[in-house]
Formats: sequence, C-alpha cells, structure tokens
Amino acid sequence: MPQPAGFAFLERDGVVVITHHGRTATTLRGARAADFLEDVEDGDAQEIMARLTGNYRRGNERQARNHPRNKGR
Repeated sequence: MPQPAGFAFLERDGVVVITHHGRTATTLRGARAADFLEDVEDGDAQEIMARLTGNYRRGNERQARNHPRNKGR
C-alpha cells in the first residue's frame, strides 16, 4: 500500500483544518486539535492526517453501488 500523500493542514485560532489535494477533509477543534499538533511534531504528518480523516469519499461510491455484482447487497 502506498504512503499517504497530498495532505496539508492549516492552524488558525485553535482550529486545525486538514485538506487533501486542496479540499477540506476534516476540521479539528479543542483538545483534538491540540493533540494533533503535538503528534505532528513527533511523527509522520501525512500518516497522522490520513488516519484522522478516516475513509473519506473517493467519488466512485455511486458507481460501485450500481455495479451488477453489488445488486442485492
């Protein structure tokens, strides 16, 4: 599995906005934002941001749902 890439974050007034390829993936506030900033200093920022954003949509969900092998699920 390739390493995560394309993530960036912006911190402003205690709020952290994580983007993926320029699109907002998640927003962290309060304790979660503070914990994130501490973790980024210690570890791989791309990996941490990928973990926090979870399984964000890729844009092909509707197409996969309508595929013949997925009918009846």
